[in-house]
Amino acid sequence: MGYFTSDNAKLAEEIMARYPKVRSALIPLLHLAQEQGGYVTSEAMQEIAELVGATPAEVLGTLSFYEMFKPTDPGRYQINICHGISCFLCGSTELLHHAEERLGIPAGGSTADGLFSLEAVECIAACTEAPALQVNYRYFNRVAPELFDEVVESLASGELAEVPPHGVLARVRQHIPVERAAGPSSPEVSETPVWLES
Repeated sequence: MGYFTSDNAKLAEEIMARYPKVRSALIPLLHLAQEQGGYVTSEAMQEIAELVGATPAEVLGTLSFYEMFKPTDPGRYQINICHGISCFLCGSTELLHHAEERLGIPAGGSTADGLFSLEAVECIAACTEAPALQVNYRYFNRVAPELFDEVVESLASGELAEVPPHGVLARVRQHIPVERAAGPSSPEVSETPVWLES
């Protein structure tokens, strides 16, 4: 083992301690690994497998099921343009073509400088704000080609500080002191969990 930094190794232990079954920490550990390196390397998958008692194949299976996890470097800014029905009807196909032309890459590609990656994705749950896109999972709504260009320019110049580099899940990580925890119950116990008792 040795993928996680010493600080993140401590954080991984804290995360795993929250779960009655350590395998339940798999997804939070994938987030931690991606936050550390921008994507989840094979070394990270191996270490996570050892930590939670899974095989690397099981970790890869989980990683590949969820779109937000990347096994290769997506670049600093992952741009996801929704092509769900609402966005499609409001012009997302044209927006995607504009984005491909503006960035000089096809959907599924990354710019040579590693700054941008572009993907067409399924519904991102912003149907009333179509066409919508996400940059590192931060929403931009009712995006016309002109707004897309403004967003790209602001990201490239570093002016859009509210969008952190890819992999950063949140700016604030929740830490719950043991005495304030809701009292997770073991899956084998059939009694009412502490947090449901009146």
